[in-house]
Amino acid sequence: MGFVDESLLPGETIVYRAHVHWKVFVLPAFFALAAVGLIVSSFVIPPIAWLWIPGCVLLAPAVIIGIERWIRYAASEFAVTERRVLIKVGVIRRHSVEILLEKVEGIGVTQTVPGRLLNFGSLDITGTGGTRETFHEISAPMEFRRQVQARVAAPGQRPAGTGDPAAHRND
Repeated sequence: MGFVDESLLPGETIVYRAHVHWKVFVLPAFFALAAVGLIVSSFVIPPIAWLWIPGCVLLAPAVIIGIERWIRYAASEFAVTERRVLIKVGVIRRHSVEILLEKVEGIGVTQTVPGRLLNFGSLDITGTGGTRETFHEISAPMEFRRQVQARVAAPGQRPAGTGDPAAHRND
């Protein structure tokens, strides 16, 4: 059970979850493929048998970076409930954010061209009182923003007097 599941209030349900984008694994995968290519080449082509040494040297950072990225991927949680935005990143140095939907002033999304093509980017969440939190390499950041905005704008979620037509009737 993760941070988000443990942080739910009684009766609160998760309406959307996001994750760190898979692109964080591209660099370790590149190193691993290069290392395996060198090692296999050293066994297949006898004159270059010495290539297993640089292959093993490349395999070490692939494993180290891969483990670091897997921990980052597994330890990051992003969720929207019908009441709050919940985010947790990190294992040893944990950073968590819980913002009530009515306290969210804005959510900005920053995407590069590769980010738009592969659907990842950064989220800038601004809460009342000037609280600003930025989270990078989120998968489907536009959908996360849309889910938050949909919950903030939902008629059942707005406090009375903040745009609910029923709150302004004088019967």
